[in-house]
Amino acid sequence: MFGTQRDFENRLNEYRSSLTGIKHLHRLKTPSAYASRPQPNAPITLHVTTSGGIAYDTVRCWMNVDEKETTFKLTPTEPVWNTLEWRYVRHWYGQIPPQTNDTIVRYKIGGRVVGSDRWVFADNQARVLSEATEFAISVDDHDLPTWARNAVIYHIFLDRFYPGDGVPWKNPTSLSGFFGGTLRGVIQKLDYIQSLGCNAIYLSPLFKSPSHHGYDSTDYYTVEPRFGTNEELKELIEKAHASGIRIILDFVANHWSNKHSTFEAAQRDADSKYRAWYTWQRWPDMYTSFFGVKGMPQLNLKHKPASDYLLACARYWLENGVDGYRLDYVPGPPRTFWADFRKTCKAVKPDVFLFGEVVGHAETIASYVPHFDGCLDFLLADALRRTFVLETSTLLEFEAFLTVHEIYFLPDFSLPAFLDNHDMTRILYLAGEDKAKVKLAALVLFTLTAPPVIYNGTEVGVSQRTQRNPLGRFEEARLPMLWGDGQDKNLLTYFQRLGTLRKQFPVLTSGKRKVVHLNVQKGTYAYLRTSEDKPVLIVLNTSRCTQTINIPISSFQTSAEDLLNGNSVTASRDFVKVSLPAQSSAFIA
Repeated sequence: MFGTQRDFENRLNEYRSSLTGIKHLHRLKTPSAYASRPQPNAPITLHVTTSGGIAYDTVRCWMNVDEKETTFKLTPTEPVWNTLEWRYVRHWYGQIPPQTNDTIVRYKIGGRVVGSDRWVFADNQARVLSEATEFAISVDDHDLPTWARNAVIYHIFLDRFYPGDGVPWKNPTSLSGFFGGTLRGVIQKLDYIQSLGCNAIYLSPLFKSPSHHGYDSTDYYTVEPRFGTNEELKELIEKAHASGIRIILDFVANHWSNKHSTFEAAQRDADSKYRAWYTWQRWPDMYTSFFGVKGMPQLNLKHKPASDYLLACARYWLENGVDGYRLDYVPGPPRTFWADFRKTCKAVKPDVFLFGEVVGHAETIASYVPHFDGCLDFLLADALRRTFVLETSTLLEFEAFLTVHEIYFLPDFSLPAFLDNHDMTRILYLAGEDKAKVKLAALVLFTLTAPPVIYNGTEVGVSQRTQRNPLGRFEEARLPMLWGDGQDKNLLTYFQRLGTLRKQFPVLTSGKRKVVHLNVQKGTYAYLRTSEDKPVLIVLNTSRCTQTINIPISSFQTSAEDLLNGNSVTASRDFVKVSLPAQSSAFIA
């Protein structure tokens, strides 16, 4: 899930790099908390570290707001000894003055080398200001949209979802081929999606593209003809809205296809105005691309015409009814682009939901708080899979993670959570086809505060044949959706019930969570969700035998029952007792 970050040596090297030289790494301190969004009319504190073989007598920030440039110094605090690196690290802090609403602050940070007039700039260690890393912050009062707080999201990989009524699947020779899913198929399955309790659909890339996955588009204004037409996308939006369902598009800002007209023009003509849209090592055949994939050239979004083009595309689809964007490979584009992206989208639709794909640790995710309403929660996905599926982490370790994870980010930063997606091993395959494990993980997913995301097929038993295909890509996790008799109806009913309970009990999205029972040896675990509404008790038995669990809870409703699996519950003023079969659970209210 975390690529090279899975390797300890790589993590160690990243940590060492973060302390070497002069580093800002987009670290902010605001009056309320570390991971909170900068607010209008409030100061924003910048955090910088210096370490290594260069001493600095001054650290300075160059700030640009509305083309007006100002500068200020940062103040050093006491040095901190880092035992791992066996050297001192110095911390510096400085304040960006309060800014008005809907302001973008762009800035660079540099340190002056002691005894000289030479400067070194964070984070790229440039030696001249013009080449320094440019940071950016969006300052606004846009709260997380209310609908996003209450969202249950259905993630559709379009080519593999549904061809349409009476239309058979295509039969490609490989998993990289086209199976025939369409927008018409999504329209015809809106009732099905609604039956899961889902009130939002997140669609994989659907613009013109030569591939089955669509992450290499050739035209951001036109729907890929294999999927349908622009008119059908608008029809889907209208019919989804009529059913109370929002539409979220997967927006790829980092790269697109080498068949895109601008790239073909740039390769064809050395004097093309589009040449600056890309980064060339040697024109015309050596250029920066997404993870070295030549078919996906990376855009140079420091170049304003390229950036403006993408912003116009995002604005166009919001004006045509789209409700949100899942933002692909967020670390690729510069922060200046994401600041502009947020301001552009919020100006068109203040309640647009913007959440990013950041596959990294909590500090990295937190650094994107000024730009997005949230980020996909890969950390929780990993913890759920390790605890309830792989069983390489104990319930105590899971709770130790979750307790801190829940308070690290403020409630106004959303972390849509999931069990699997199109780029990782299907959870059922990971579980060795043990659906009881999937059910336990799903219950936890649906009873935490974050919006749950269902990847199409997880709810009906879609698995995969091998870990990955022979080329090491992710197509095995993209097998076609099962319909009709192919579906596991028991698993589907379970997910539908979870969706119903999520909607029925608002405490799940707004209440507090408290652990009331945890026994690692017996594999049992329970937590309470409370607010002014009726409390809910979640109880899990992960063991391979029946367990009777006595949970000391005062003043729980004596009429309580298990609304999920119908297990027998006894409740009094002082305790709740429930007997759970092996690998099962209860939702008690």
